[in-house]
Amino acid sequence: MDIVILALIIAVLALLAISGLVISGLKQKKAKRSQDTATSTTTAPPAEPKVGEKAETAPAEPGGTIEEVGPPDTETTEAPEAPESAEAAPAAPAEPEIETPEPSAGRLVRLRSRLSRSQNSLGKGLLTLLSRERLDEETWEEVEDTLLTADVGVAPTEELVESLRERVKVLGTRTPEELRALLREELLKLVGPELDRTVRTETSGTVDRPGVVLVVGVNGTGKTTTTGKLGRVLVADGKSVVLGAADTFRAAAADQLETWGKRVGARTVRGPEGGDPASVAFDAVKEGTDESADVVLVDTAGRLHTKTGLMDELGKVKRVVEKQGPVDEVLLVLDATTGQNGLVQARVFAEVVDISGIVLTKLDGTAKGGIVVSVQRELGVPVKLVGLGEGPDDLAPFEPEAFVEALVDGN
Repeated sequence: MDIVILALIIAVLALLAISGLVISGLKQKKAKRSQDTATSTTTAPPAEPKVGEKAETAPAEPGGTIEEVGPPDTETTEAPEAPESAEAAPAAPAEPEIETPEPSAGRLVRLRSRLSRSQNSLGKGLLTLLSRERLDEETWEEVEDTLLTADVGVAPTEELVESLRERVKVLGTRTPEELRALLREELLKLVGPELDRTVRTETSGTVDRPGVVLVVGVNGTGKTTTTGKLGRVLVADGKSVVLGAADTFRAAAADQLETWGKRVGARTVRGPEGGDPASVAFDAVKEGTDESADVVLVDTAGRLHTKTGLMDELGKVKRVVEKQGPVDEVLLVLDATTGQNGLVQARVFAEVVDISGIVLTKLDGTAKGGIVVSVQRELGVPVKLVGLGEGPDDLAPFEPEAFVEALVDGN
């Protein structure tokens, strides 16, 4: 019994000794950890303050202190210059320089090479056919086809073929020079050298007012451009011009016309977009009268000939302008490349306003030069001007002799 008790006492004492050693070791580890933490706190850089906290010390900057850098020297340092845009507003675009157009006389002769290139097939084709050794019915049919393809028209073609047959029969032998002279003479008869092709810009009687020219036509024929170019033709002939932008349905048309006017020093009268075209035309004539201008050119809206209401409005423009005096010239602008379709347009316009002259544009871009003959026959009025290019001075007074020479003698 005593031995058991003694063994228990010894076991308890051993447990107590082991526990003491464990507790002592834990205390030593804790003390060492505290010491390490204290050391790292004194050597590590201070942490940046979080949002809402106040930093105890400001971090040092490598740039030095304020005293070392110092403020800028106001005596030697110049203030930065203000940008140029702040000193002055951007300059307005300069007005275009007033140009001096080339004289209108002889323009068609100078532009003849362009006409020859496009119309050469007509004259060359006819000369080739007429130079055949035997002119039978089949050959004469080919002559007719050549003329019809060039839009000469049925009635003028029949007249020309009949006359050529008689002349060739009388002529007998046919040298190239004789044929060329014969063809030139017969074509000139068709074109009509006796017609008065003057653009009427002079007022009738002794009324002190400018001549008034209305320019009409369908969309896409180059009507506004033609009006601007015609202004150049008149200025080149020494006349003062006022332009009326009565195409109020297209702001671009008024802008375009105004640009043409500025280039030659002609004033442009325009109204609000969508305004009354007749009112603009009236104001243009009035201003031309007040300024003692020689001519007023009125550019009307490009109208589809199938729209009755718009055609009626064109008639209204003419009537309103005539309250100040008669309209001296009504020019119908036709696109030569449209061929026979242009004749349909011409007929409808002739019913609304009294067409007194025709302007054929893009004549250099088609081989259908015979439209000159057919449209004159259709309306009973002459072709007065032709467009032979996109340049500002490519609108030329129509000269029958130069035109026929380009047809027959073109290379």
